[in-house]
Parts: sequence; structure tokens; C-alpha cells
Amino acid sequence: MREWIGRTGLAIAAVVLTFGVLEIGLRAVYGWPPWDNLVLNARQVLADREHSRFIDDPLLGYEPRPGYTAAGVTFDGEGFRLTGEARPGPALLAVGDSYTYGDEVSDGETWPAHLQRLGGARVLNAGVSGYGFDQSVLRAEKVAAGRALSAIVVGFIADDIRRTEMSRLWGANKPYFDIAGDRLVLRNVPVPPRPDPRTTLSIWQRTLGHSFLVDFVLRRLDLLHDWFGDHIRVHGEGEGERIACLLAGRLAELQQISGARVLLMAQYDPVVWQDPKFAAEQRRLTAGVLRCGQRAGLGVLDTFEPLARAEPKHLYGLWHMNDAGNRLIAALVAAALNGAP
Repeated sequence: MREWIGRTGLAIAAVVLTFGVLEIGLRAVYGWPPWDNLVLNARQVLADREHSRFIDDPLLGYEPRPGYTAAGVTFDGEGFRLTGEARPGPALLAVGDSYTYGDEVSDGETWPAHLQRLGGARVLNAGVSGYGFDQSVLRAEKVAAGRALSAIVVGFIADDIRRTEMSRLWGANKPYFDIAGDRLVLRNVPVPPRPDPRTTLSIWQRTLGHSFLVDFVLRRLDLLHDWFGDHIRVHGEGEGERIACLLAGRLAELQQISGARVLLMAQYDPVVWQDPKFAAEQRRLTAGVLRCGQRAGLGVLDTFEPLARAEPKHLYGLWHMNDAGNRLIAALVAAALNGAP
């Protein structure tokens, strides 16, 4: 037993020594960066940024801060992103995640802004970065209440389906749905405010979060998503597909109550065009939601084929669509709303 303990101790000491040598060597090569906790720093930067542009909301978790302005970004008095001048009359409501909101582009380069210029009627850009499909549906219901709307466009990417399996995403608490029989039950409402990032670190993040070596390796393996991100999962993988399908039925109810046509639109992130295996899974997920929407009586739009024909590499910035990409999306939405194939 003593021999086994001794060998184990030597092995641990060798690992720790090797780790320490690599850590010091890497820091020396990169100019001796500070020993801050990199995980905490990343979460704190995100929290500070989101607190500036969003406000807590008991139903949605958070929503845009009315009157917020930054470089290229302006929210009006109701928290909608500006889309420009429009003619009077019933508006069109656009909801969704960062692809609807328009991350990485200015106010006039979002697809809702392009759509408004195409049709002339006002388009309310109610997209919110980081939303799951569940939050988008809840926001559509909230904004549509008491408004005269001609149509409601609900945009989503495949990852929005996964987000319905979470009660916290990127450090922000959110509502989620359970399934009881064949109906949805809303949970985690009122939604707790975003927690202090200092209270959300695991023991590994509190210790290894200071390691420049760990950050270096995870960054190159593209594994920082969960290391930096603060997520709480409440459903198993795949449950989001069932939830999203039932949410499509909820949109059909909204269509009936509001009198506005609902168009369910699938968009795609740039990795789809770089990884065939990833693309196949993303298309499977989005196709499933679109089928549910079609069965529920919604209009549906799959943007994959038009994007594929238009050389996707020219349609994206870093992670989101650029001005040209959003212009194409707006044209596809306008055609779909006008009944074109």
C-alpha cells in the first residue's frame, strides 16, 4: 500500500511539475500576462455589457433597455431597435435571437430594417441577442398584445432549440418550459435577476481559471463555450425538439388571437457552411421545427437553399450575417409574405 501511495504521489508531483513548467514557459513566451481569473474576467465583461443594454424582465429574463444607444445601435422608447422611417398603418413584428436583432451590423443593416425599406410599412425589430426559441415566442406574445400587426416573423437558428433546455444561458437566468402530457408548463417565472459572476464559478474555474495554459489549450480546441459560459441545463439533450414543436402550436394560437400571419423562419450560422456533419444536424433540427409549424398552420421559410446559392462566405461577418446577408434574408421574407415560392 505504501509503495502504491508513493508511486501515486510521484505521478501527481510529476504532472503538477510538468503543468507548472508549461504554464511558466507559455507565459514567458506571451509576455507574462497577469494571473487574473480569465473565466471570471470573461463573465464579468459580458455581465457589464449586458447590464448596459438590457434590463431584467420577470417573464423573459431580460429585454432591451429603452433609449439605449451605442456605436451603430439605437433602441427606441419601447426597446425596439431602430429600423428607419416608415409609413403609417399596421406594423410587422420581427422576433428572434441575435440574427433578428442584428449583431455585428448597424441599425440600418439588420434584416428587419431592410424589410421595412422593401415594403414601406413599419417593422418592429424585437429581436434579442442570446434568446432561446422559448423566449422568442414569449416575446412575440408580449409585444403583439394590443397591437395592430399585419404579420409576425419568428426567426431562429438550430441552437435556439438547444437553448430551450436551459434555465440559465451565458450567465442570464431565463424562463423555460416543461412538458406535461401534450402541453407546455412555464417554469422559472418570475425569472431571477442575472447572478453576480463571482458566485457562479465551479471549484475548477476558481483554480484553473487563473491558468494561461488551460485557456490557451481550450481556445485552440474551440472548447471555451462551456468553460467561459455560465449555463444551467434543466432538460436532457433532444428535449428541446419536443418543446420547440409545441411552441410552434403556441404561435398558431397567437396567429389566431392577433389576426396577424405568423411566418416561422430558419436561419443558419456560418459553421453550417464549413462542417458538413454539423450542417446535417442543424438542418435536421430546423426542418423538424418547420414541419411542426407547417402542421400548425403557420407560414414557414427555410433560408438554407437560397443562402447556399448565394455564396455564403460573402454573407457573414464573424458569427452573424453582414449587410449583404441581411439584405438577402429581407428579400426572402418579403417574398414569403407575398406568397412567392
